[in-house]
Parts: sequence; structure tokens; C-alpha cells
Amino acid sequence: MKKTILILSGIFLFLIASAFTLPFIFKDKIAAHIDQKIAQSVNAKVIYDIDNISLSIFKRFPNISANIKDLGVVGNAPFESDTLVSLDELQIDFNLMSVLFEEFPTLTGVHLNGGNLYIKVLEDGTANYDITYPSEETANSAESSMKIGVDQLEINDLNLVYDDRELDYFMALSGINGSGNGEFTADVYELPVEMEAMIADITYEGTNYLSNKSFSGETLLNIDMKNMKFTVSDGDFKLNDFHFGMTGFLAMPSDDIEFDLNFGGKDNEFKSLLSLVPEIYSESFSSLQTSGSMDFNGFVKGIYNDTKFPAFDVSLKVADGMFQYPDLPRPVKNVNLDMQVKNETDNLDNTSISIPTFNLDFGSNPISGKFFLSDLVSYTIDAALNGKLNLEELTSIFPIEDMNLKGTLDVNALAKGRYDSVAGIIPAIDAKLQLANGYVKSADYPAPIENLNVNASIQNISGKMNDFLVDLSQFGFELEDESIKGKLKIQDFDQLFWDGEIIGGLDLKKILTIFPMEGMEMEGRINADLFTKGSYAAVEAEKYNQLQTSGTMDISNFKFVSQDIPQGVEIFSAKATFNPNNISLNEFDSKLGESHVKATGTLSNYMNYLLGEDGTLKGQLALNSPRFNVNEWMSEDASSDTVSSEMTVIELPKNIDFTMTVAANEVLYDNLTLKEMKGNMTLRDGVLNFSDASMQTMGGTIALNGTYDPRDLTAPKFNFDLNIAELSIAEAFKSFNTVKAFAPIAQNLTGKFNSNLSFSGNLGQDMMPLLSSLDGRGLLKVAETALKDSKILEGITSLTKLKDVNTLQLKNISIPISIENGVMDVKPFDVKLWDYQANVQGSAGFDGSINYLVNMLIPANKFGSQATSILATISGNQVDENTMIPLALNLSGTYNSPKIALAGGNSIETLLANTLKARVSGETQALQTKATEQFNAAQDSIKKEMKLKAEVIQDSVKKELEKQVDVTKDKAVDEAKKLLKGFLPKPKPTTKPDTTTVKNN
Repeated sequence: MKKTILILSGIFLFLIASAFTLPFIFKDKIAAHIDQKIAQSVNAKVIYDIDNISLSIFKRFPNISANIKDLGVVGNAPFESDTLVSLDELQIDFNLMSVLFEEFPTLTGVHLNGGNLYIKVLEDGTANYDITYPSEETANSAESSMKIGVDQLEINDLNLVYDDRELDYFMALSGINGSGNGEFTADVYELPVEMEAMIADITYEGTNYLSNKSFSGETLLNIDMKNMKFTVSDGDFKLNDFHFGMTGFLAMPSDDIEFDLNFGGKDNEFKSLLSLVPEIYSESFSSLQTSGSMDFNGFVKGIYNDTKFPAFDVSLKVADGMFQYPDLPRPVKNVNLDMQVKNETDNLDNTSISIPTFNLDFGSNPISGKFFLSDLVSYTIDAALNGKLNLEELTSIFPIEDMNLKGTLDVNALAKGRYDSVAGIIPAIDAKLQLANGYVKSADYPAPIENLNVNASIQNISGKMNDFLVDLSQFGFELEDESIKGKLKIQDFDQLFWDGEIIGGLDLKKILTIFPMEGMEMEGRINADLFTKGSYAAVEAEKYNQLQTSGTMDISNFKFVSQDIPQGVEIFSAKATFNPNNISLNEFDSKLGESHVKATGTLSNYMNYLLGEDGTLKGQLALNSPRFNVNEWMSEDASSDTVSSEMTVIELPKNIDFTMTVAANEVLYDNLTLKEMKGNMTLRDGVLNFSDASMQTMGGTIALNGTYDPRDLTAPKFNFDLNIAELSIAEAFKSFNTVKAFAPIAQNLTGKFNSNLSFSGNLGQDMMPLLSSLDGRGLLKVAETALKDSKILEGITSLTKLKDVNTLQLKNISIPISIENGVMDVKPFDVKLWDYQANVQGSAGFDGSINYLVNMLIPANKFGSQATSILATISGNQVDENTMIPLALNLSGTYNSPKIALAGGNSIETLLANTLKARVSGETQALQTKATEQFNAAQDSIKKEMKLKAEVIQDSVKKELEKQVDVTKDKAVDEAKKLLKGFLPKPKPTTKPDTTTVKNN
């Protein structure tokens, strides 16, 4: 017996020990299998740390669980900057027996614990989740190396951003928790699902449908994978505290989506409906006192595709609703609503809305109304709204902190009829709004806004557009010792006759203190005395003599800073005079960022610009600045640091037509300081033209004419004609990337140069010329220069032994150049190298490569003893020590790492022997001609290669700029990620050795 107990105890201990050691024994096997599967199937960068992979048989015995912590997946182009997956922990369960005894393991469970998922679909349908390699399935294809037997899916604390730009649909969810169990390998199976999440944002085609709502749900899904049919059985869902149920199915057997869903409220309390109102659903919602009933139900049934929309009927009723904040004395009561939105066809235009009953009481102030809309084609409506509000009572109903309100708001509106723009018909309207004795007092400012009065009406008794009338007969308020008042009347929807005026002054700092706006600072004073009368028809016809506009507007001590304009704008003083034809800017003294700017001039066509959809504002301006920093307006960073700030492409408005004369004592642009800058600029149709512009810089002057055209932000263009005089060669090398690329020799040259140069091309994101796109031609002239400490000179003297110095004096050089596809072609030009006549030709590429041919004629005696010994063997007088030896040198490589060789591959000794012994007068010319022909043949091949390389680079830059054009949408995604709290966190710092693996596939 004792022996038996010992044996059983030993077996038990062995099993326990095996349970702990098996995970370590098979860790390498499973890790290798993970690597193999990634390499075979994933076209993305998969980031994980081998030390963060662990195995356990205790979590889901009899399964073995593989855990991977801090797992990331980053897409390849065009999604290389987007993290598709960032998981705190991924747990994958395998059947233990399949791991031990079968060739391939069986997958039984997937668990996502913490992290983020970012799904992005571009306008062309390209999706960042499409990261698997395409597979070719054949009848004899090998069986998959992974068996699927998943019976559990689990998600804990996952964030999701779904950004579908093809559908114009955006969704952001946070804190997703969910689980499901089912026979996932079967064609038809049941899946019990539980899920909860915070809906941060759901927006479709620019309309926000849900934001900041909590969601939870529980249902039994019947899944038919063969027919792609998903059936909901007794679904139980909550949106905030709004409780509703759902049954039915959604099917996707083809491109169509078939709906048959029924839904209805489960908790018929009015309070559950109030939870969907953001301002009410707050921390104090649980203590909100409510009463009343609510009924919600509806269905969606039919086909959804490009031409059809499913029929639907949604009904919401509220009876005797009431709510009251516990700390406030008055309730909102007698809330009654009967609303139905339905469409019995498959055409969305046939949607109708019916609200026969709507009323509520704000304290003792009743509001009532109705609304009927027949369809979305004729827009036949029958609507009414009536009510009177004592604003002082609002603060006893709603928790309006630090704000006192007074006054009476009276609304009485009727609208009935249809809208037909072709027939000139609109609904008959009779609407009046009156705000009397308004009063607003903020705790942040000691004085109130008083005598706030508004009297407005909209009338159209006949329903014809020419009988339309908007009459704002009174508008005004007082703030301390300042007041502003005005009126405006608009008649005839077709002609748009107007008659209005505004008189008074406003302190913007006071207004912003009373009504603060996040991310904005503003102060200053505006005084206006304006009268205007006319019609839009006269504006369109440019019959300005039919307009009556007069008055003045003054701005003083204005300051404005916002998130979009962090540089800030200050207007010390501005005075404008208005007449029917134009606005005269008599004075404009400002500071744009750190740059002081003064301006005078006129603005015309301003009415068409303000009132019309396609109106263009025209103007003639004279701008003056002692010092203007362009860099801070070409960067998203408000810093004036011209070195660290990243410059971006500037988009120009297409509805501005300005002619400007500009003068500035100093302009900072990139790393250049431009002095005495002046010239003319015309901004028209989104293109900026320069004419008669000139500036002093780098010891000389530059005159230019040309254009900057950013209409295509993915390929902004420029075209300039330059007249350069006495510019420092060394400073040009430091300042211009074009000089660095095409003329790197300038770094070792002294002196100045002159040039007439025309060139064009594209600009990169940094507003610098894209070298691979450059085309141009011109003539470079250098009166006198010295080349010092050049590796090319070192190479020539080392090869030829002609000179033992590394300095070359050059005078009166004229170099004709042309640039095409980013290759500068230097036409043959004559130059004197030391004491020898030479001819130089060749090219330089945008990538820094050089390819030049130097033809020289050298007297034989300059080669020293090498030539003397050969001459001694030659009889006669056909050659002597003054015989000219043709020397052809090929220069290739790069300027700082040149390769210098004799053309034809000869040595100096062979060259001398062949030339002197030939004794033929034409041999010199023949040798140089042959070297030139060989060089030109090689040059053509190099240019073709450079053209292909330039096209690749330009395409790459265009794609990068296309990403920048999408920056607005990406900013929306970034805001959603911030809302989801730490989306895509940075890797946590660690002190242990880095064992992170990045699988680039």
C-alpha cells in the first residue's frame, strides 16, 4: 500500500512539474511557427518582443495559451505612417493535444486585451487592413498549416477608429468589451454576444449622428456564413440610459444589403429619452427628478444598394414629460411629443415627417408647435411654432453657471406650402421674433450687456419668391458706455433687395470675456457707421451706380491669436471708407506675427464677394514693411526659428484678385536675408505672379519675374526668370540647394558671378525646388575667381604631374547651361587651366553626380623627363619639345569624391609615345574628336538613367504631398484618438536588452 501511494504521488508530482515546464519546452516551437506564419501571410511590419511571448496551460486547460504583449502592426505604403493594430496583449489558444501529437496545431480561442485598432480606407477603396498576401488556390494546393476550431472570442478595453473616406463615414469607439462563444467552423451556428463601448463619434457624409454616448448590448446571433445572413434574437441594447430591443436579420448574399429589423423601447420612462441629450446627461443625471412616459418603436425592411433604400417607419411619443434639477426651483413640464418618420417605398426622397403635437412648459412659459413634411422632392410643409420665454426663469430651470439673464423672447411662426426653385415658389411664411429688454451678466466681467433688443420678422403671404421679406427692424445693445445698433431689410428672393445700417462701437475684449471662446484670444475696438442699399441683381450685373453704400469703419488696438493662427495678428489702427464701387483702405498699420506691415489701397467687387457664391474680391494694394519674416507663415509652428521650423506648401485663394506693390527693407525667407526687396505681385485664380521684383542679398542683387502656382497642392509649380548680378559664389553655395546639387564646386570658389537664368519645376513640401523636376537654361559669367583646396584639382595634378599646386586662378568665364529632368547640361566652353588652354563640357545630376570631359593641349616639354626620353628616340624635326599633346580627362563620381581618368584608359606614358611617334599633324584633332564622341555616347546613357530616377522621385514626392492634402481629415482622426485617451501609445521605456522583432514584409 505504501509503495502504491509513493508511485501515485510521484506521478502526480510529475504531472504538476510537466504543467510548468511544457510551456517552456514548446515556447520556441510556437514562436518559430508565429514567425513562419507572419512571413508567409502578412504584408506589413509586425512588431513584437520575443521576451513578451509566454505560454500557459492553466488559463484555458485543456488548451495551451500563447500570450504576446505589446504587439503592433504597421502597414506598408501608402499606410506606412498608420498603426493598424497596437495591442497590450493578444492571447491565442491552441488545443494542447494537437500541439503535442499532431502535425499542425488547432486554434481554439482569440482574446484581445487592451489596445487600439485603426482602420482606414482611402477614397479609391484601398484599405490598411488588407495586409495578407494573395493566395492562389488550386485543386492540389497544400492543406493549411493551421486548423481552425475557435469556440471563444473575447475583447477587453479595445479602442477603435474606423475612417472610411470612400463612404465618407467615420466612427470612433473606446473601451470596447465583448465576448462570444460558438462553433465558428460551422456554416450555421449560434453566437451569444455581449458588448459594451463608448461611442465617441459617428459621422456620415459630414453629419454627426452620435457622439459621447455609452453603448451596451446582449443578444443571440444566428450566423449563416454560406448566405451571409445574421439574425438577431431578442436583442437587448442600451444607448446611455435609453433601453431598446431589436429582432430580425441583416443579410449580404451579394452586393446588396437586405434588412428586416424591428426595434422598440423597453423602458418607457421619459428619463431614458433625456439621457440622449448631451447637456442633460451629466454626472447629476441620476438625481434628476422626472416623470412621464415614452413610447419608441419602428422597423427597417428592404434592400440597400446604390439605387434603393429600405422602407422604414420610426415612431416616438412622449406623454406628460417633466424634469427638474434637484437644486433648482422650476421644472420643464407638460412635455408632449408625437413624431413619426416613415418611408413606405425604396426611394429615400419619399420620406415624410409628421409631428402633429409638440408642446412643453419652461416654468410658466409654454412652447407649442407642429411640423409636417410630405417628402424630400416637393418639400411641402405645414409648420408652426409659438412661445414666450422669460429668460430670467431659464436660470431657475437649467444650471447656467456664472451667468444672469433677463428679458422676454417671443416667437410666433407659421409656414405652409411647397418649395420649387424652378417655379419660383416657396412656402407661405409669417414669422415674428422679438427679444425685449435683454440683459446678460457674466461673473467674469463686472458690467452687463443691457438693452439687448431684437425685432425681426419673415413674411411671404403669397408663397411667391418676389414677395419674400426679412425685416430686422431693430437690433442693438449697450455695454458700459458703448452701444451698437442696426437694422436690415431684405426683399424679393430673386432680386435680393437690401436696405441696412449699423452704427456704434464694440470692445472685443469685453465681449470675449463675457462669451469666452476656447483656443482664442481677441481684443481691440471696432467703430462703424455704415449704410447700404441695393440689390444683388445689380451687383451681378456690375451696375454699381444702382447701389448706395457709404460710411466708415475704424479698428484700433486689435489683437487676435487662435489655434489656427498662433503667430497672432495685431492691427494698431485701420481706417476704411465705403462707397458703392469700392472700399478705400486709408490706413492699415499692423503686425502680422513678428512682422510690421503697413498698407493702403482699395477693394472692389466686395458685395459680389460677400453675397455671391463665386464672387471674387478685387483690390489694388501698396504694402510696406521694415522687416517681414516669411518663415513663420510657412510653418505650422508659430516659432520664428528659421532653422527648426518645418515649412509647408502655401495654398492661395482662388477668389482673390489683387494687384500689389510691395516694398520691404528686409525679408527673411528660409535661410536667406533679402534686403531692399521691392516689386509688383498679382494674385489671381490661385496663382501668384511676380514682376519687376528685385532684392539685395549675398553681396549682389537679384531681379526676377515669374509665377508660383499651388493650385495642385500635390505638385506646386514655379517658373522664374532671374537676372543675377555680383552674387557671392560661396554664399550662393551655402544658401541655394540648387547650387549645392548642380555646382558643388562653388564651395571652393572665391569671387562673384553674374547670370541670366530661366528655370521652372515643382516645389517640395518644404517649399524648396524639387531638384529632379527642374528645367531651365541660362548663361553663367564669372569675371575672376580662384579655385582652392579642390579634390578635383588634387586628382588632376596627381594624375598628370603637370602642377604641384592646389590653386587655380580663373578669369572671364562664360558657361552656357541647360537643365532638363533634373540634369544640368554644360555646353562646351573654353577656359584656361593654369597655363594651358582647355575646353570643358559635361553634366551634373540632381543627386550630386558629375560627368565631365576636359580636353587640354599641353606642350610636350611640360611632361618633363617622360617626354624628353621619347623625343630622343625620334629623328627629324617633325616633333620637338613644343609639340602640343592632346590630353582628355574624364571626371565622374561626385564632386567631393571624384574619379579622374584619362579618356580611353591610356596611361600618360602611352599617350605621349603614341602622339609623338605618330608624327601626323591631324592626329591631335583625331584623338580629341574620338574622346568627345565616346564621352557624348556615355552622356546620353547617363541622362536616360537620370530621367528615370527623376520620375521615380517626383512620383514619391507627389504621394507625400497627397498625404498633406488629406491633413484636415487626418486631424479629425487625431482628435478622435485624443478623445479615446492615449490611442497608439508610444513604446514603454525598458532597461532590459532590446529583443523587439520587426518583421518587414
